[in-house]
Amino acid sequence: MSENPVDPAAREPEATAETPVKPVMDEERNFPRGLAIRLFAYLVAGHVLAGFLYLLFEAGAQGR
Repeated sequence: MSENPVDPAAREPEATAETPVKPVMDEERNFPRGLAIRLFAYLVAGHVLAGFLYLLFEAGAQGR
């Protein structure tokens, strides 16, 4: 006997011509808002850090 018996009632129904198949995730329409905010924050923070480092190197090159 098999360790994992398959229950025929537990299987997913098969797609037929009457039932349209929906995609699992439509990534173009459902872009997570939290991810977009985090991406924007990281881009801003990264540019601020890069600008600060640029100023440090400019100040160091001038001998201040």
